[in-house]
Amino acid sequence: MAITAESARMKAQGIDMVDFGAGEPHFATPRHIKDAAIDAIEKNFTRYTNVAGIPEVRKAIVERHAADFGSNYTPEECVFTTGGKLALFNAIQVLVDHGDEVILPVPYWVSFKDIIQYAGGKVVYVQSHEAENFRITAKMIEAAITPKTKAIILNSPSNPSGAVVSAADLEAIVRLAHAKGIYLLLDECYAYLQYTGEAISGGSFTDCKEHLVVLGSLSKTYAMTGWRAGFALGPKAVIANMSKLQSQSTSSTAAFVQKASIAALTSSQECVAEMRADYLRLRDRVLEGFKTIPGLTCTVPEGAFYVYPNVSSFFGKGGVKSAADIATGLLQQAHVVVVPGEAFGTQDHIRLSYAVSHDAVDEGVRRMKDYFAKLG
Repeated sequence: MAITAESARMKAQGIDMVDFGAGEPHFATPRHIKDAAIDAIEKNFTRYTNVAGIPEVRKAIVERHAADFGSNYTPEECVFTTGGKLALFNAIQVLVDHGDEVILPVPYWVSFKDIIQYAGGKVVYVQSHEAENFRITAKMIEAAITPKTKAIILNSPSNPSGAVVSAADLEAIVRLAHAKGIYLLLDECYAYLQYTGEAISGGSFTDCKEHLVVLGSLSKTYAMTGWRAGFALGPKAVIANMSKLQSQSTSSTAAFVQKASIAALTSSQECVAEMRADYLRLRDRVLEGFKTIPGLTCTVPEGAFYVYPNVSSFFGKGGVKSAADIATGLLQQAHVVVVPGEAFGTQDHIRLSYAVSHDAVDEGVRRMKDYFAKLG
């Protein structure tokens, strides 16, 4: 967000920026979703609703998840939240007490660490390896478990790396957590943006529901970032306590957003497939562009809409000492917006969101090539 703010300041000065910073779709919200919101407003569906969401939106969520992933949640096991981040925040506050350990793979989405620490929890980092495409395995998670472990967070596909936990490892981690009585928090914000095989969810292992909390969002799937539409699926007691916490903070989400979300979840999913196909083309386009930049290396992300190139070969050149320096240089000299890896727990990388136009990818890569060439 800091990078985005500085980029916005420069844009306001008339500077032409290529923005790979913020992680949000470049698509407009599909027409039928907007129409549902407009219709709700016109019909004066604008009052308070149930804190956990109207029954119809919770029903739509559990039925969509069951149809796509084979889960078997009920509306009482669902809470609709003001964005996926609130679902995560409330789940952590409900489950994690002072001194509890929470296992967190690295690289991680920037908010995970701070939310855990805000709850008084201790973050236990599990380092993934670039040479293995940042993949997290059940063996890696098991090695980090101690008697103080209260929860595990898995974000697959991952922000920032685009790594995907394999189906076999996901099942193994789900069953490991269940056997040990540890809560597994599954951030499935990008669940529909997987590029290898079928989309999977830990929620499909229905015999392990007791220790699973699925955290979802409509933001990336349906290009609804500004609508703030998220949800959690989990054990009734956990969901009830998340709802109680929500009742004392945000209360319900906006009424018309719930109606729009029902339209998104229950209508044709063709728009999801179309957006996913374009993200895949954009991913391949940016990776091909990176091949023209000597010294820049990058894993092939298997999901989400980010690339996480390694820029360490440029350290020590042109006064550059860190990924943060690279990000600053690209911003100020090349007018390209990226996020330094330090925000995600690594030192050698920058994150680019390729949820932009194809022309923006080409222009951004060209500017990056010129910038890195000048470093020598």
